[in-house]
Amino acid sequence: MKKVLSLLLVTVLLTGCGSNGLKEGTYEGSAVDTFGGQENTATAKITIDENGKITDVYLDTTYTKDGVETTKKTLGAEYGMKETSANKGVIEGGAEWFEQVEALEQAVIDNQGIDFLNVDEDGYTDAVSRCTIKVDALYKALEDALNKAK
Repeated sequence: MKKVLSLLLVTVLLTGCGSNGLKEGTYEGSAVDTFGGQENTATAKITIDENGKITDVYLDTTYTKDGVETTKKTLGAEYGMKETSANKGVIEGGAEWFEQVEALEQAVIDNQGIDFLNVDEDGYTDAVSRCTIKVDALYKALEDALNKAK
């Protein structure tokens, strides 16, 4: 009987808190992004299910274009990164900012966190295929949201 109760207690503890210690809910984080000489805000929104698993990640950064404050995701292709990334030969055919950040979002879900990112001193990571954008502020925003989920 004691073995059964012990096993039940361990099972409840593991499933209740999740294997990574994250609590169920939606959490937001933010960080200052100074890329390009502008002071913008990088934001992260993560959703954790009842098992402590990251099920959704949303990343974006505020941006001012032509005097109008918006976000890079809202701008979509109008942000104009595809041609720049293609010209640098980094990504064949190029990729817009939102396409690169979507790859980052999926990688965070797939890896259940941000430990895999290995952000270098210049703010970049080579851990996500097709993601050549500077990710340091997004990493800090994710870290802020994940800390709230603990």
